Amino acid sequence: MADVRIGVVGIPGKWSTEVLADAVEKRTGFRLIIDMAQVELDLAERRLWFDGADLCALDGLMVKKISASYSPNTLDRLELLRVAAHAGVRVFSGVENMLRLVDRLSCTVTLRNAGIPMPDTVVTEDVDHAVATVARYGSAVFKPLFSTKARGMCVVDAGAGDAQVRDAVERFRRVNPMLYIQRKIALFGHDLGLVFLGGDYLGTYARVAQGDSWNTTIHSGGRYAAFSPPPAIVDLAQRAQAPFGMDFTTVDVAETADGPVVFEVSAFGGFRGALEGAGVDAAAAYTDYALARVGR
Repeated sequence: MADVRIGVVGIPGKWSTEVLADAVEKRTGFRLIIDMAQVELDLAERRLWFDGADLCALDGLMVKKISASYSPNTLDRLELLRVAAHAGVRVFSGVENMLRLVDRLSCTVTLRNAGIPMPDTVVTEDVDHAVATVARYGSAVFKPLFSTKARGMCVVDAGAGDAQVRDAVERFRRVNPMLYIQRKIALFGHDLGLVFLGGDYLGTYARVAQGDSWNTTIHSGGRYAAFSPPPAIVDLAQRAQAPFGMDFTTVDVAETADGPVVFEVSAFGGFRGALEGAGVDAAAAYTDYALARVGR
């Protein structure tokens, strides 16, 4: 498919972005990595420009990473891609679909409305309500609405005392006006990433915590490992990703004493975990999937 031109939206030099661009180039001979910080939208001409290339003239755009970290600005960058989509460019995984997942609250509300089990969660702007929630949970994880790899999250324990809990909540709220609070659950040393392509299950990897870290993220020293989940967990993850209509995604699942729960559905999915833990070459599979669909 030498005439097909698919751009890769990502971060130049980052492994997942580069391997996806490699896969696209291998199959099409075309390589374009798009740094959204350098993109210009001309609404008068309805053109989206990057380094002299009109992104609205491409056949497709595969979004591997929209920004190095999540923030409301991430939503703005995705909005720019709506112009290309309106011009007929196939955007993977669909701009509106990704928009619903970048914001943790939007993802959570959709999952709970679909009846997907999650850790007990309270969302409030009121400090008193948040302090009471910590007392009820015993130990709570406070999560920014825009973050990846547990960045910006903190654990607040009721045992620290009322004054210390209130101080921790107020410090978190100065950066995060909307307080997203989850009951801290025992992870048994790992949690799971279940990989889906076009809604089809590809495989599972585990993220294994290292040392005494409360979370399993690679950012906090965790490592990937192989894992074969029971059918009930695959079914749960399949149901969790279904409302979002993603072309490629990863569902984060934790096993608990009361059964599996879902943490989140990823806006962009994890290539390295899929490869190192599940033995799935997600970049190659995703590229073949996209090539089969551009122009439809």
